[in-house]
Amino acid sequence: MTALLSTRNLHKTFGKKRSLVHAVNNVSLDVQAGECLAIVGESGSGKTTLANMLLGVYPQTSGEITLDGQQLPARRTLVHRRAIQLVQQNPLSSLNPRRSVGASVRLGLDVYGIGKPSERWRITEAALEEVGLPAAFRKRSPSALSGGQRQRVAIARALACQSRVVVLDEPTSALDVLVQARVLRLLDRLRRDKGLTYVFITHDLSVVRNIADRVAVFNAGVMVECSDTRRLFEAPQHSYTRSLIAAVPVVTEAEMQLRNTLAEESSK
Repeated sequence: MTALLSTRNLHKTFGKKRSLVHAVNNVSLDVQAGECLAIVGESGSGKTTLANMLLGVYPQTSGEITLDGQQLPARRTLVHRRAIQLVQQNPLSSLNPRRSVGASVRLGLDVYGIGKPSERWRITEAALEEVGLPAAFRKRSPSALSGGQRQRVAIARALACQSRVVVLDEPTSALDVLVQARVLRLLDRLRRDKGLTYVFITHDLSVVRNIADRVAVFNAGVMVECSDTRRLFEAPQHSYTRSLIAAVPVVTEAEMQLRNTLAEESSK
């Protein structure tokens, strides 16, 4: 089966000959349609550089990236940019404070020519409602929303563009633990209901355990291990993976049930 998104022998270097930094080194991976692939590693591991190459922000030094079997050019067209959308780490900085929430969500519709102009506010409101926000929120300023609400707006913006792949770059790290749990549940529900495909960039393995189908572990620009999530946690093969898992805080089943109960109660 052909993967939806693939990289083959992907390299990215920065600097000059005497001071080259191999940010991503010979990475080959596949992302299947409808799955969530997590890219994990410490700061400087190359995971964000990989995300930027998938998005076309950085051209690769060598290797190739394909979408649906078609090689993506270094200079992306509007069609390519629409196909792979980003949800950023900081929901406040990712939204223009001078635009209303609705204008930020609608911008992609205007840029990519999605729907008739007369239909675009309806599409915008529908996208907001899909992430659990009232349609009336389109008139609000980003500064008037909570962190969790702003991240829902960022997710709605990607949904409205009808992208093939959503790259989520540390999407919950700026949120407190209860809001984080709600956003993760929302992302999981949207993926299953709408058949979305995620590349989930994070340093937090406790988040990965709850949302990812597979996990690719990066260290110093190299993908050292890639496995389905359960197998990775039960039998990690690489010493670096084992060290990451050893650093994950232990949460008992009773603590997890209490956290989920409190999150559900506070969301009502």
